[in-house]
Amino acid sequence: MNELIKVENLWKNYDDAESTNGAALRGASLSVHAGELIAVYGKSGSGKTTLLNIVAGLDSPSTGLVAIAGETLHTMKEEKKTNLRRSHIGFVFQFFNLLPTLTAGENVLISLELLGKRDRGAVSRALREVGLEGKEKRFPHELSGGEQQRIAIARALVKEPLIVLADEPTGNLAFLIPTL
Repeated sequence: MNELIKVENLWKNYDDAESTNGAALRGASLSVHAGELIAVYGKSGSGKTTLLNIVAGLDSPSTGLVAIAGETLHTMKEEKKTNLRRSHIGFVFQFFNLLPTLTAGENVLISLELLGKRDRGAVSRALREVGLEGKEKRFPHELSGGEQQRIAIARALVKEPLIVLADEPTGNLAFLIPTL
């Protein structure tokens, strides 16, 4: 299998660079191959979002290595990181980041437009796949939190990325768990 994500000895300090007191990440390492599904869990403030932001090239580590599809992020210029995110990474943000003045369909389409594509058929398919067929013309404020989350998922998937990074993807789900 191809290694798509490689993280080695990743540290992220938010305080003094020499201190470990403000470290969100302390020596994190992982390897993710094509077809694998990895869940990172931990308490609030444990560095999950920081890890995703560094893997996506949205933030830089204090030390360590991140490689996506064999290319090391810290050696890339910003323009190349941006192009990598546009073409190979789908990101579902914790707070969705939907544009309030765009419809659901337009929020999904924008992901393709950044690649120079305007495939409305792909948008319709992505919305159908997340159960929102027929809601293309609704604005985010006209949708429930769960529906907004599914718009964000469709936006991440519509471009068929190599990698999807999802920050708290079950945040707007309700669970009914019977206990004995």
